[in-house]
Amino acid sequence: MNPGTLTGSPVEVLTREANSPDPTMSAASATQQHSHRGGRRSSAILITGAGGEVGHGLIEALAHANRGAVVAIDIRDLPPPQRELCQDTFVGDICDQFLLGRLLAMYEITEIYHLAALLSTRGEFTPETAHEVNVNGTMNLLRLAAEQARSHGQRVKFIFPSSIAVYGMGSLDAKNKAGAVGEDEYCNPITMYGCNKLYCEHLGRYYAKHYRLLAQDRLDDTLDFRCIRFPGLISADTLPSGGTSDYGPEMLHAAASGKPYACFVRPDTRIPFMTMPDAIDALLTLSAADKTKLTRQTYNITSFNPSAGEFADLARKHFPAGGAAVTFQSDVQRQQIVDSWPADINDAAARKDWGFSPKHDLGRAFAEYLVPKIRARYA
Repeated sequence: MNPGTLTGSPVEVLTREANSPDPTMSAASATQQHSHRGGRRSSAILITGAGGEVGHGLIEALAHANRGAVVAIDIRDLPPPQRELCQDTFVGDICDQFLLGRLLAMYEITEIYHLAALLSTRGEFTPETAHEVNVNGTMNLLRLAAEQARSHGQRVKFIFPSSIAVYGMGSLDAKNKAGAVGEDEYCNPITMYGCNKLYCEHLGRYYAKHYRLLAQDRLDDTLDFRCIRFPGLISADTLPSGGTSDYGPEMLHAAASGKPYACFVRPDTRIPFMTMPDAIDALLTLSAADKTKLTRQTYNITSFNPSAGEFADLARKHFPAGGAAVTFQSDVQRQQIVDSWPADINDAAARKDWGFSPKHDLGRAFAEYLVPKIRARYA
């Protein structure tokens, strides 16, 4: 990782560096200096963590919908197909305030999709680093959004993906008895990632409603914070990255490629899932929703919730040659994490307020999306 490094050809990089402010300046000073030089900032949508599964899909969806110019940040360079769809790309760390200052000087950010995060599995090996990235990085982006709103006098939209990791069911018995869990229930996470996400939900609410509450020059309603709590996400286009909820897609890819797979949770383990296309659609739908119809700032969404055993049965059905090699070998620690998440969640508010309606139930997810694409991948 090389925080703050800019992507592009040598000429582009030199041009950007020449137009960039002194790195010791604050973001606000950088904006003022750029303005004094006569530079005109163009409007853009910012995506952080753009190199991940959600980022790739979101870049393509925004381009297809012609929603506006996209500026992307990730700690690694984006693949060429995604780079070509962006107005600009930066390789860097969201904890690097100098990088954000340069970005703020160059672009008038109207909308932010903050996807960058250190996920639950990796976060438990390096919890302090996870906190630095997930909390301090989010603070940096919220502050950037607030400064943008003050700068151009228009509310900035901040779309934040949260997670079912914010929940902590207490015990397996409580999980089995709880039914579909609402947004304000059982919020007692047991992972650093879950703690970070829950806290950042509160930070977003603070910046949206109470930021600088006692300041005399305070501006009301500068940030439009909207948050989705995602269940486990399943993608047919990218390989699973070892996340705590990735046992489902890992089974499918293993079965399709004919490789043995030992699932790290029990067959009776049950959590909610949805497909990656439905997750991308949900982000765009919530972003476009009429603010006056939103009754909350954080929304649950889900599509289906098979047990791990049911997932394995479907993998064996659709990929009989390799599906027999799917077995179960529960890992105590990872099982504990998954058992702390709800078996089902209540997403009635999302369906009522902004019309959330996933295209894929379990049957359609396999028949129309997962099996055809994964089969083609390993054909």
